Amino acid sequence: MRWNKKYNYPTSSRATEDGIRRYVLGKTKLPSVTSILDATKSEEDKAALANWRERTGYKEAEAITKAASSRGSQMHNYLESFLLGRENFSLFEDKDNEQYKKMAKEIIDKGLMNRLEEVYGVECTMHYPEKYAGTADCVGLYEGKETIIDFKQSNKPKKVEYIDSWFLQTAAYSLAHNVVYNSNINACVILVCTVDNLFQEFKIQGSELVTYQNLFLGRLKRFNEMGNSS
Repeated sequence: MRWNKKYNYPTSSRATEDGIRRYVLGKTKLPSVTSILDATKSEEDKAALANWRERTGYKEAEAITKAASSRGSQMHNYLESFLLGRENFSLFEDKDNEQYKKMAKEIIDKGLMNRLEEVYGVECTMHYPEKYAGTADCVGLYEGKETIIDFKQSNKPKKVEYIDSWFLQTAAYSLAHNVVYNSNINACVILVCTVDNLFQEFKIQGSELVTYQNLFLGRLKRFNEMGNSS
């Protein structure tokens, strides 16, 4: 694995307006991919989330959500350190966060080593001019293909039929990348580790990726029709 700064990714900041997270690039504010997906969830998905909160108890559900967010952030920190060539950085020596470190190492050992050939960028701002923006965990040459790579943590193993939002998120990034850089990203890989250190890999590519790109554009259209455009 080596670095190849093939693309010049922009810097950005973030702001929240009316509950919508937006990316600030120069004088432009673009809605985030995750905000677009959250705002346009199906009624079925909204009901499922509400039912889970009711069954679990609102206080406990909030605690679970916060713990998952913290766990994801810690795991991402380790992975970013590895990709930046800082695998001996103090984060990896932190004895208080063994779980996060083990989860990150599962992804490194089973998802990245001998598979990720080149790294183009880490925590890269993706933007489709005048439409939307987001942050890709990693962009690089993965098993011979230019690929968007996303890292996820989970409390339990995931089934492919339940991660459409993940596919839509990475598809949106790939579309933005291809539009801005005239690139040929035709694969997205999602590398997951559960709290029990089970590694999973999910991939969309080719015509399936194009389908998800178009599905995301449909969600974007609905989002704008709701009056949320920049």
